[in-house]
Amino acid sequence: MNKVFSSGSYVLGGEVSTFENDFANFIGSKFCIGVASGSDALKLALTSARIGYGSRVLTVANAGMYSSNAIFAVGATPIYIDIDPSNMLLDFERLSDYESLSIDALIITHLFGFAHPKINEIAIWCKSHSIVLIEDCAQAHGASIAGKKVGTFGDLSCFSFYPTKNLGALGDAGAVLTSSTDLMESLTSLRQYGWKTKYDVALRDGMNSRLDELQAAILNYFLPSLEQWNSRRRQIARYYCTQINHPLVAIPNEISDSCVSHLFVVRAKNRASLMDHLSQCGVGTDIHYPIPDHMQVAYRDSNLNVVLPFTEQCCKEIVTIPCFPELSDNEVDKVCAAINEWK
Repeated sequence: MNKVFSSGSYVLGGEVSTFENDFANFIGSKFCIGVASGSDALKLALTSARIGYGSRVLTVANAGMYSSNAIFAVGATPIYIDIDPSNMLLDFERLSDYESLSIDALIITHLFGFAHPKINEIAIWCKSHSIVLIEDCAQAHGASIAGKKVGTFGDLSCFSFYPTKNLGALGDAGAVLTSSTDLMESLTSLRQYGWKTKYDVALRDGMNSRLDELQAAILNYFLPSLEQWNSRRRQIARYYCTQINHPLVAIPNEISDSCVSHLFVVRAKNRASLMDHLSQCGVGTDIHYPIPDHMQVAYRDSNLNVVLPFTEQCCKEIVTIPCFPELSDNEVDKVCAAINEWK
């Protein structure tokens, strides 16, 4: 931080350039364009791909409204697809049901740190239907399928570096990755007012969304530790899978090497009782996410005919328990014991 302060370069300086290069190399993409937040990353990704008014974007409704907010922000229409209840990710088998709906883009969310197991097949499906594929990797920094990291399967990928992410800054920060030179040039312009050169606006819908130099410096410092932190998250998650044994608590089927365990989410039909019990035991919980996008009050009138039975059921049952690298083994044991003791 002192290095940035003393440099006198606070906007799009050397720290941002270094991080963009190093993070692109880490993920395996040609280009990384640093922006102000993960939400801006989604919006700019859509805009750079010319998704806007009249466009239809396929997405899930159980991922916290982030993709939906970006879709609405660019004037497009979200089309919701249900999830596979076994992993709470987009149900690949349902994609064929949407082939007649003139879909322009698909936002695939790698939720809770799980790389979508069918991401390669989804990419092939999108390409065959001329659909722009945008990966939302905000919870999946470093997750991979068959050795290939998420963020490299789609036309564009979006990352958040919010402080609680696997790779987090000390404030809001984000990035869009792509291997397309045209998209990179568009994104580089759009994040800074749509400029071609200073004060020469070449693209519409530009905005002020630049990765802060100070946050980039912090991310540069943290990036070398990401793999170690991900390993510790997986270790905790796997321990939960072997030590949580309660007939009324459903846990993930498997924590593979492809998962980076951003969140550990269990399911319980009597969620309120479980959360109250854990609170009394000194164990914090949260819900990621309690309200499906199509049932949010702000947009309910736009989605009156949307029914997503698996999404709606999961959102009533999910509970997030602690899973982050700084947890001690004793604290992990405490969480397991508290869940197993729930009556």
